[in-house]
Amino acid sequence: MPCVESLPDQLRPDPADTEARLAGFAELVATAVANALARVELRGFAEEQSALRRVATLVARGAPPEEVFAAVTAEAGGVLNVDFTSMIRYDPDGAMTWVGSWSSTGAAFPISLGARAELGGYNTPTLVFETSRPARTDAYSGASGPAADLARAGGIRSSVGAPISVAGRLWGVVAAVSTHLEPLPADTEERLAGFTGLVATAIANAESQAQLTASRARIVAAADQTRHRIERDLHDGAQQRLVSLALQIRSALAAAPPQAGELVQQLGGFAAEVGGVLDELREIARGLHPAALAEGGLRPALMALAHRSAVPVRLDAKVDERLPEPIEIAAYYVVAEALTNTAKHAKASVIDVEVEVAADDGVLRVCVCDDGRGGAALSHGSGLVGLKDRVEALGGRFSMRSPPGAGTALQIALPLDHPGGSGLPAGVTGPPNDAGCGPAANPGPPGPRQGS
Repeated sequence: MPCVESLPDQLRPDPADTEARLAGFAELVATAVANALARVELRGFAEEQSALRRVATLVARGAPPEEVFAAVTAEAGGVLNVDFTSMIRYDPDGAMTWVGSWSSTGAAFPISLGARAELGGYNTPTLVFETSRPARTDAYSGASGPAADLARAGGIRSSVGAPISVAGRLWGVVAAVSTHLEPLPADTEERLAGFTGLVATAIANAESQAQLTASRARIVAAADQTRHRIERDLHDGAQQRLVSLALQIRSALAAAPPQAGELVQQLGGFAAEVGGVLDELREIARGLHPAALAEGGLRPALMALAHRSAVPVRLDAKVDERLPEPIEIAAYYVVAEALTNTAKHAKASVIDVEVEVAADDGVLRVCVCDDGRGGAALSHGSGLVGLKDRVEALGGRFSMRSPPGAGTALQIALPLDHPGGSGLPAGVTGPPNDAGCGPAANPGPPGPRQGS
């Protein structure tokens, strides 16, 4: 029998420690693979957390629900690496409405935003609605119901949905959608759930804000009605009695004999006193609910304010038509308070008041600027605080800038189509900009007061 050393290399047996050495290499390879997978998983987790943080930031700053819907569908779609994501709202009439969508290619989602379908059959939105739990449809070829018909028509093959619950009630569903034959990964439901909580918070915030705004609007309306009633009662009651008393005193003066000098003098004093009280009462009534505003609208009322102002006013009021009463009242009192504050504190030489209706976005814009000493602040007990509340209760925006030594500019924007407080129209994000509004915008000498 030949010795091992004389055998060819390929016929020699492996060393005795070969298995152990191979096992060591296998462990190294396994460790490397595990590390690579861990890095991939960690990277995916980090991306998911970043996406959730971005949405959470959006929710925290009070972004409109539509903006949150778009952000959630985009972030979820990117994290899950799916073809489409969508968001559906369940309506009280037993139907559902698509309110958000995203596409990995930028193409339109197969089901258009605003589309509605009846609930029912076997499909992801209906399953979520019936169970209030995550659900999936791995093959729409076997699904049924209106939602399944829309999905098949759009080339959708599978979907996974997670419920959105707001204050204990089922509001809607976020869905990941695929056009491929393979079902979506098993962890899709769990990963979607991280986004649904943020959507629920955004919706709850929006509903709370809407309720608060509606409540404030009702308070403002009730206060205006009360002021109007008091003004009417003063006019029809106390003012009329004082006018009647003044006439009676004048009649007594006219009938007094020439020798009753002392009596005539007393009656004359009474007449002057009654006239003074009547003037004060008229001023109070005018402040409660200005007659010029009720009778002629915003422009005549502003002209009357400018005429009475202690500081010269340059009024540019591009408002000819009547506006909703709450809008007119809010604009009037903002201008009135601004003129009063300027006369008391600003040491200004002129006030510019600009009022216009922006027809393109349905907003009334008001700007009141002076060339005074500035330094005004809402927090210093100014009556503007209440006016800011009034403006915001009507869905408007209120801002003021008053740097020391550079005058004060007060600006508001009030939506005309929703005076009850639904908010500014889309695209109107704040008060009018500073262009053409401010002490520096009109450096010329003061003109004559308007309304004279």
